[in-house]
Amino acid sequence: MLTIVLLPIGASARQSGLQQATHESQDSSSSSSLEAQNTPQEPQPDESGASSAAPQTVQTSAKPSDAATPISKQQPKRILGIMPNYRAVSAGAIPPPPTPKQAFVIATQNSFDYSSFIFVGLTSAIAEANNAHSQLGKGVAGFGRYYWRGFVDKTDGNYLVIFALPTIFHQDERYFAKGEGGFWKRFAYSTTRILITPSYSGRPSFNASELLGRGMAQGISLAYYPSQTRTGGAIASKYGYALLRDAMTNAFREFWPDIATHVLHRHP
Repeated sequence: MLTIVLLPIGASARQSGLQQATHESQDSSSSSSLEAQNTPQEPQPDESGASSAAPQTVQTSAKPSDAATPISKQQPKRILGIMPNYRAVSAGAIPPPPTPKQAFVIATQNSFDYSSFIFVGLTSAIAEANNAHSQLGKGVAGFGRYYWRGFVDKTDGNYLVIFALPTIFHQDERYFAKGEGGFWKRFAYSTTRILITPSYSGRPSFNASELLGRGMAQGISLAYYPSQTRTGGAIASKYGYALLRDAMTNAFREFWPDIATHVLHRHP
């Protein structure tokens, strides 16, 4: 009788243990399932390899060289749609030095821009009217003689000052606008750039390209101007005028964005 009674009891105990283990397993599975639902899942790539996560916008920091300069301070390529301004660099911009090819292109643009023909025509008309070189004559024929000489003066000077000598001396003959500060500070800075210019390394250097280039251009002019003007005084006068013209051109470049913005109420 003991054996009969004990067997059911043992079976019952085993059955109870199995039920308890089953309940614990189910509770563990439920807990794991809840944890899995509450745990953030990494986005899985689909068959094409693309992520199922929402696409993110990628912002680039690429900016043009003048992007850091306000529009009101930027140097245009042409002033008033007439005057070429290819040598000017906007305030705050630090571009790399020009290659010889780039310097040659700038010299060509300044020499053969349509405005150059107009400018030479005006100066030639003034010189002819004032009879600056009496040996060249008057009238249409005289104007023509003044004109081609003036054009050669301007062109060979440009190639010497902007391209040839800067390539030899490793100087950057572009005008780097200051764009801020008082009037006299900016005026002094702009007009003295004929004496000081950055080297290829960016350091200020004596502007041999400007001073020597304009002098060489005057020396070349001795070959085609009348003998009356081949005196030391006449050459010095023309040399001084060329330097003064370049200094005043730099000053005009410096203040043009301010004139355009505050006086003409337009973008430079």
